[in-house]
Amino acid sequence: MAFSVTIIIIILTAIVSFNAFNNPDFKFKMLFYPYKVKNNKEYYRFFSHMLIHGDYLHLFFNMFVLYSFGTIMEESLIFNYGTVGLVHYVILYVIGGFVAGIWPYQRNQDNIHYMSLGASGAVSAVLFASILWYPNGGIYLMFIPFEIPSWLFGFLYLGFEYYMSKKGNTSVAHDAHFGGALFGIAYVLLINFDKGVEFVSLIGSKIGFI
Repeated sequence: MAFSVTIIIIILTAIVSFNAFNNPDFKFKMLFYPYKVKNNKEYYRFFSHMLIHGDYLHLFFNMFVLYSFGTIMEESLIFNYGTVGLVHYVILYVIGGFVAGIWPYQRNQDNIHYMSLGASGAVSAVLFASILWYPNGGIYLMFIPFEIPSWLFGFLYLGFEYYMSKKGNTSVAHDAHFGGALFGIAYVLLINFDKGVEFVSLIGSKIGFI
């Protein structure tokens, strides 16, 4: 594909993240900081944190997942909706990242010590949109030498992220991952409800209900 929103997002995120690695003041201004969002009305932080990462590994992992599933999802949306598909894809990623921050904001708006960064919430939105769109696909995870069905991975991932978000006391924004994933599912259902029907039918056949 000559024009790829996914590649543009990856390049932009890499450039901004590289800058943040070497500029602590810039990095601080870009962080998702619910306390400052609430008290200083710095609403831009709902979006800016998606462009920075903690380190090179964090950046690589998020962008690798985005490339792996985002290119597929972007091409599928364009195939089904033409140029409007690009709009759907941008909404999926950008608004997915915004929605991913709502739960962390509600939980930490009065916590002066809570800060987070990274595109994980937005990437989760794209990942779960892809899972709902192609539930028969497969996912490989590091250190697991076999393919996991996409639909099964989705259930396991949501259960894990929800459990960890309720447990708390980790350095990972599990609540953002969970929120982004739910948005990805909801957005696909909004633009193509048949995908949800197909998914339910597939799960029913897998567990013997249909």
